[in-house]
Amino acid sequence: MPENEETATTSQAGEKPRRGRPRKAEGTKRRTRRTAKKTTARAQKPRTQKSNLLFALDIGTRSVIGIAATKEKDGTIAILATERQEHATRAMLDGQIHDVPQVAAVIRGVKEKLESDVGPLKSAAVAAAGRALYTMTATAEKQIAGVIRAEDERDLDFAGVQAAQAKLAASHTVDDPTHYYCVGYSTIRYELDGSQLKSLVGQRGDVARAEVIATFLPRQVIDSMQSALEATGLSMQALTLEPIAAINVLIPPTMRHLNLVLVDIGAGTSDIAITKNGSVIAYGMVPKAGDEITEAISQNFLLDFNVAEHIKRQAANGEGVHFSDILGASYDLSAQDVIKPILPQVRDLAGSIASEITRLNGTAPQAVMLVGGGALTPMLRDYVAEALELPENRVAVRQPQDVSGLADIPEILHSPDAVTPLGILKIASLNTLHFLRVRVNGTEHSLFNFRTLTVADALLNAGINLRKWNGRPGLALMVTVDGKTRSFPGTLGTLARLAVDGEAATLDTEIKDGSDITVVRGEDGTSPEVRLADVTEHVPALHVSINGAPQSITAKVLINDREAGPSALLADGDSVTSRMPESFGEVLRACGLPPQGRRVHYRLNGEETSYVSTPVLRANDLPASLSLPVHEGDRLTYGESSAPTLGSVLGITELDAALVVYYEGIEHKIPSAALTLKVGGVPVSPDTPLAEGADVTYEKSERKATTVSDALVAVGFEPPAATSRVSAQILVNDAPVDFTAPIKNGDTLAVKLTPLASTGAADSSTQVTPQHGAETMATAGAMHTASAAGAARTENAAKAADATANTANTTNAANAVSPRYTSLTEALGLTAPPAETGTAAPQKNPTISIADLTRND
Repeated sequence: MPENEETATTSQAGEKPRRGRPRKAEGTKRRTRRTAKKTTARAQKPRTQKSNLLFALDIGTRSVIGIAATKEKDGTIAILATERQEHATRAMLDGQIHDVPQVAAVIRGVKEKLESDVGPLKSAAVAAAGRALYTMTATAEKQIAGVIRAEDERDLDFAGVQAAQAKLAASHTVDDPTHYYCVGYSTIRYELDGSQLKSLVGQRGDVARAEVIATFLPRQVIDSMQSALEATGLSMQALTLEPIAAINVLIPPTMRHLNLVLVDIGAGTSDIAITKNGSVIAYGMVPKAGDEITEAISQNFLLDFNVAEHIKRQAANGEGVHFSDILGASYDLSAQDVIKPILPQVRDLAGSIASEITRLNGTAPQAVMLVGGGALTPMLRDYVAEALELPENRVAVRQPQDVSGLADIPEILHSPDAVTPLGILKIASLNTLHFLRVRVNGTEHSLFNFRTLTVADALLNAGINLRKWNGRPGLALMVTVDGKTRSFPGTLGTLARLAVDGEAATLDTEIKDGSDITVVRGEDGTSPEVRLADVTEHVPALHVSINGAPQSITAKVLINDREAGPSALLADGDSVTSRMPESFGEVLRACGLPPQGRRVHYRLNGEETSYVSTPVLRANDLPASLSLPVHEGDRLTYGESSAPTLGSVLGITELDAALVVYYEGIEHKIPSAALTLKVGGVPVSPDTPLAEGADVTYEKSERKATTVSDALVAVGFEPPAATSRVSAQILVNDAPVDFTAPIKNGDTLAVKLTPLASTGAADSSTQVTPQHGAETMATAGAMHTASAAGAARTENAAKAADATANTANTTNAANAVSPRYTSLTEALGLTAPPAETGTAAPQKNPTISIADLTRND
C-alpha cells in the first residue's frame, strides 16, 4: 500500500480541519476505521452448498464487485453474499482489461471470499463497458401471408439485426465487422401496412416492418474478459452491456414509454441508455468518468493516483481529509477545499454527458438517472441538469432499493455503484442471455443467447453470407453467327451444404454451446461447350480449275475474323462469319498453294533466311494478279518464274558488281574490288542461281576501292619491253595519277608512252634524269609483271610491282648515281595528290629511260 494512502484519514466530526501531521493516536484510529469500512458485508451465510447458485461479477475500472445468490422456486433471487475488492494497480483503463493477470488476481480474491460462505462457484455472469460499443439502427421488411406467428416476428427481428450488422460493415467505422459481436438488440417499433403496433403476433396484413437497435462489441473486449475468468477457474455464463444491466434494474418495461435517460458513470466511461415509446431507442458512451476527477485532484495536489482516488471519495462523503504530497508537505483540508479546485473538470464531465444525451435523443429528455460510483461526484448532478436545462429534481442519483425480482437487497448494496452488478445478477437468472461459444469452419465465435440461436445466427456472427457460398450458375454462352445472336445456357450451381456436429443442417437448425458448424461451398455451374461446327450452316462451294485440275473450294469460316477449324471451341461474345474466297490469292491459299510463290531457304553470312520466288499467275489464259476476282468455272494457272539469281535476291546491281571504264576508246567492265560473293566458300558471280540450302557469303565494303592497278590488269594492258627506252605516264580522265590511285565508274583510263629521244630538255616532267632511271625501269617492270599476272586482283599486282621495285633497288645498289627506293610509289616515280592547302601541287609524270632499261638488263 502506498505510503500516502496510509496517512489518508478522516477528521473527527465537529473538529476544525487542521494542517500538519496527525498525532499518532488519531492516525491509528483513522486507519482502523478505514479498514473496518472495507470489510465485506453479507446478507446471510448459508452453511450448506446451494445447487442453483448465481454469481454476478461487475469488473469495473477501480473495483470488482461480486454477488452470490440463488434463484428460488417462485422466480425471485435471494442474495447470499457480496464482496468488493479494489485493483491494486491501474490494470483496467476506461472499462477495458489491460492487465489480465492483475485483474484475474482481484477476481480470484472476490471468488475465494464468496466461496468461503456459499461454496464452489463455477461460472459467472459479467457485463462489458461501452467504451468500444457500436450501435446501429436498422429496418427490416417482410411480405406476410396469413396470420403472423411468433416465429415470423422473430425472423423479422433477426432480419433487422442482420441489416444493422450490414450497416455497421458499410459504415467503415470498424476495420473488420466480423470481429464484432452482437450482444443484444431492442425492437424500437413494429409496423403493419404502415400502422404502428406493439406486437405483430396474431395480426394479419401484407407488409410487416421492424425497426431494431443492435449493439456490437469487439471480440478483444470479450476475449480478455474470458481469459481473466478462465484464469480463476470460472466460465462465462452470461455477458451483457453495463447500460443494459443497469436499465433492467431501474427502468422496467412498463416505464419505457417515458423518455428517460440512464447514465452509468464509472471510473473510465459514462454509459448511456435512453428509453422512449416503450423501448430502448439508443445506447451511447462518453469516454470520460470518475478518473478525470481523480486525475484533476492528483494534478492539483501533486498526489499519487490511488491517494487522489481515496481523497475524492472522502470529499464526496463530505469528510475532511489529511494527506502529504510528493514534496512531503502535509495538508488538513475540508471537503470543500478539495472540491472547489476541481469544479471545472466536473462541469466539463457534465457537459460531455449532456452533449451525448442531446445527440442521441435529439432534445432534452424528461428525466435523467445517474448511477455508478462516479455519480457521487460533487456538483455533477447539478451541472448535468444545468447543461440540459432541466429542473434539478429531474436529474437524480439513483440507488437500488426495491428491485423487481430481487428479495432483501443488503444495505451494503444500497449505493449507486451497486445498480450494475444487481442488473447483471438479474440477467444471469434469465435463460435467454447466456453466452455461447461455437466454431464455424474451425474458427471460434462467441454468441449471446438473447433468444434461441440457430445456424443463421452463427453465420451472421462469423460474417458469412450464405448466398455467396452457393455455387454460381455457369455463364451462358452468347455468340453472333453471321449477324444473328445465339444463346447457349450453362448448368446450375449447387447450394452450399451446412452441418452441425457432423449432421446435415439448415439455417433454422438450433445450436448450443460448443456446436461445431461446417459450411461447404457449393460447386459452380459450368458454361456450355459449343464448337464451331455446332453453329455453322452449309455454304455452296466454288468450282474452278488450277493448272488443269478441278478444285471445289468451300467457304472460309472465321471466329473474330480469324480462320478456325470445325472443332474450335467458341467463347462468350465470339463473332462467327462465313466467307467464300473471292480473289485469286484467296483461292490459291484455300487450295494450299502459297500465293506469293515458292520460298527458298538459304544461309546468308551464317544466318538462316529465305527468299520467295514470285509466281506467274494467269486466269482464263490472261495475265492476272492476286487481287483479281475469281468466279465459278474460272481456269487458273499458277507457275513459277525463272530461278532466282544471287544478284536478284541480294539486290546486287551491275554498278555494285563491276565498274565501267574506257580504255583506248573501248568500254571495259572491271570486277569491283569492294564486293565478295561466294557460295560454299567458292567465288561466284551475281548471275549464279540461288539453290535451296545454299550457304552464301556476301561482303561489301565501302572503304575498299578499285585501283588503277586493278583496272590495268582488267583491261589487258601490256607494258612495253624493258629495252624499249620509253617513259610511261598513267592518265585518268586526262589527269596524271598514281599507280594505286582509285578509279571510278565511267572514268577514262590511258597510259602515255613517250620515247626518250623526243623528250625536250626544257620539259622537266618528261626529261630523263639519272635518278629516274631506276623509276622508269621499275615502272616498266611492274607493268610487265602485272600484265603477266592476267586477271590477278589489285593486291597481287601491287605485290608484283613491289617485287620488281625491290629487284631494281638491288641492282641500283651497285650504281652510285641511283638511290635506293623504300616504297612502291617512290619506285614508280608517282606521287599521291597533295594535301588540300588551297594550291594544287604539281604532278610528277612517270618516265621510263631506255638507257635505264638497258642498264637494268
